[in-house]
Amino acid sequence: MNSKTNSFLAAVLTAGLFNSFAADLPRTSDFDYAAPVPGTYTLPVVKKAGDGNMLDSRGQPLRLRELTQGRVTVLSFIYTRCASARACPYATGVLRQLHRLSSEDPGLAKGMRLVSISFDPRADTPERMSAYAKVSEGYSSAAEWRFLTTRSQADLQPILDSYGQAVSRKRNPLDPTGPLNHTLRVFIIDHSGNVRNIYSADTLDPRLVLADVQTLLMESGPSKSSTN
Repeated sequence: MNSKTNSFLAAVLTAGLFNSFAADLPRTSDFDYAAPVPGTYTLPVVKKAGDGNMLDSRGQPLRLRELTQGRVTVLSFIYTRCASARACPYATGVLRQLHRLSSEDPGLAKGMRLVSISFDPRADTPERMSAYAKVSEGYSSAAEWRFLTTRSQADLQPILDSYGQAVSRKRNPLDPTGPLNHTLRVFIIDHSGNVRNIYSADTLDPRLVLADVQTLLMESGPSKSSTN
């Protein structure tokens, strides 16, 4: 870590910008390693974040790019009928943990945004996404968490393609884990709309995501971390 990073990290700690650090979260059997220290590493730009026509949980249209700039965004693709423990419910659980932590951390609450996007528009209507959004209740001071869907598969597919999110229908639509095959992919996106990391089921450690969020907030500087 260079002197500039050291100085900024010290300033962040002194100002109390972050109360929650990855090292404070417990290890698990799946992720039994020392969590990285925010600001001691950099995240390369992977690609520009994808855009497309969305509907929010009130049925209001918006462009996805409205939610992938201005803050550090953690974006997860899910569908509400998924019952596979290490897929959508797990991804939503990680975002919920970040949401809870941000309710006690002004730096996270102001600088981070969470986005859950359904890839099942036929079933996941705005009304259903609104009901699903109840997982975010109880933390009024937490970071923004938006729940989105699309009007149609035609609107959805370019978004899936831009993020490399694979989805297909199972041969058995009554499969107890849900009717869709998919890979678990969660993205972290910087203030400028660049994807900086992509997590899979094997790497979606809440401690790592938190450290990455805080690293990007440090990278953007205190002024951006406390606005928008």
